[in-house]
Amino acid sequence: MDTNQLREKNTKTRIKLGYIAALLCAVVWGIWYIPGNLIYFLEPFESLYNEVFASSGDNTALLVTAILVTGLNATFVVIALTIWNMGVGKFKEIARSMKQTKLCTRYFLGGAICGGPIAILGTFIASGFIGASFAACAALAYPIVGSIISSTWLGQKLSRRAIAGILVVLLGGISIYAGGLITDLTSGNVQWLGYIGGLMAVLGWGIEGAVAAKGLDVSESDVGLTIRFIMETAIWWIIIIPIVALMGFPIFQYAAMIFEPVVLFTLIMLGVTFGFCYVVWYRSFPLMGVGRGQSIASLYGLFAVIFVFLFIGGEQSWTTIVGAVICIAGTFIMYTEPASKMESLRVISDKGGSE
Repeated sequence: MDTNQLREKNTKTRIKLGYIAALLCAVVWGIWYIPGNLIYFLEPFESLYNEVFASSGDNTALLVTAILVTGLNATFVVIALTIWNMGVGKFKEIARSMKQTKLCTRYFLGGAICGGPIAILGTFIASGFIGASFAACAALAYPIVGSIISSTWLGQKLSRRAIAGILVVLLGGISIYAGGLITDLTSGNVQWLGYIGGLMAVLGWGIEGAVAAKGLDVSESDVGLTIRFIMETAIWWIIIIPIVALMGFPIFQYAAMIFEPVVLFTLIMLGVTFGFCYVVWYRSFPLMGVGRGQSIASLYGLFAVIFVFLFIGGEQSWTTIVGAVICIAGTFIMYTEPASKMESLRVISDKGGSE
C-alpha cells in the first residue's frame, strides 16, 4: 500500500468515525429530552413554579424553574463526566489542563457561556413553555451558525455538497419552527418566551461548537468538555442562581429538596444522557469539522420527537413530521459526500499550506 492509498484509507476511517460519533450524539441527545420534559412535573420543581406563579405570574415562574433545572443539569453532567474520566484514566489531566493551558481554558469558558446560560437554558425554556418536541426541533438550525463561524473564523472549508446539505437541514428546521408559530398565531396564544428560548438554543449551540473546536486544538476532547461543564456549573451556582435568590425567589430552598429517589434518578438521567451526547459531539468536530458534525448531530430533533411520542405521548403536527423528513434528506446529502473531498478540514491558502 503506497502513501496515497494509506492517506485515503486513514481519511475514510476518520470520516466514518466522525459520522458514528455525531450520530450517537443525535440518538442520546434525543433521549435527553425525555427526562428534560418530565422534570417539570416532579417535586420540588412543580412547587417552585406554583409559589413563584402566585406572586409573579406564569412567565417568571417558568423562567425561575428553568434556571434551577439548567443549573442542576450542569451539576449532574459534571458528576457523570468526572466518573467517565476516572474510568478512562484522564481524571488527573483535568486539573493539569486547567492550570497549564490558559488558552484552552479561555475557549471552554466561552463554550460554557454559550452552551449553558444561552443554549441549554433556552431549550429548557422552550420545553417549559411549548413542549419537549418543539424544544428539540426549534434548535435544528444551529449548524448554520456553527458552519458560518467555523468557516470564517477557523478556516474549515465547506464543499458545495456540504453547504447544500446544511441548507436542506435548515429548511427542515424552518418547517418545524414556522409550523408551530403559525398554529399559535391562529389560536391567539403565542408563547413568545418559548420561541425566544428556541432561538437562544440556535445561537448558543452554533457558537459553542466553533469556540469549542478552537479549544480542542490544544486540549483532549473529554478533558476539555469536563472543564467546559465545570465552568458552566460555577456560572450557575456562583453568579446566576444567587442573583435569582437575591431577587427574592426561594430557589435555594427548593434546590435542597432534590434528594427524593425519583427526582435524583431523573437528574442522573439528565446528567448521563447529556454528558455522553456532549462527549461524542465534541469528538466529532476534529474528525469531520464543526459544520458537518453539528449537522449530523442535528438529527437529535427527529429522535427526540420519536422518543417523546413513545414515552410521553401527545400528537405531532404535520409540519414537525415533514421537517424531520427534510432534515434526514439534508443529512443524507452530506453523508454521500466522497471522503476525498473531506481529506482536509482546512481551507488551502494560496501559498499551498493549510490554514
